[in-house]
Amino acid sequence: MSSNTIIGYVLITIGAFFDFFGCMGLVRFPDVYNRLQAATKCVTLGTVMILVGTAVVTATPTIAIKALLCAAFIVLTSPTGAHALARGSYLSGVGLWEKSVCNLFKERAEEIKAHHGEKK
Repeated sequence: MSSNTIIGYVLITIGAFFDFFGCMGLVRFPDVYNRLQAATKCVTLGTVMILVGTAVVTATPTIAIKALLCAAFIVLTSPTGAHALARGSYLSGVGLWEKSVCNLFKERAEEIKAHHGEKK
């Protein structure tokens, strides 16, 4: 087995562990915001590592390019989608977990309202 193959399989294995723990976070975390964080951080990193490992292992340049393009797409869209879901959830009234320490979005919204109120 070549060193590229070993490195690729190590990346795929580490990525699978990140995906597993991200899925565990989706099941175990208490509210939608914490679950989105698990999905965004762990699953994005894990999936990207699996795709990069696939690009390293494969002998076909076409497959490697496709895997790297998919990884770039996931890196760009996953955090954006999670942000949109979190913002939409908050604005539609989905509450934070009762043991949440702070609500930065609420504080920022109050600052914006106060700023716009002073202009009128």
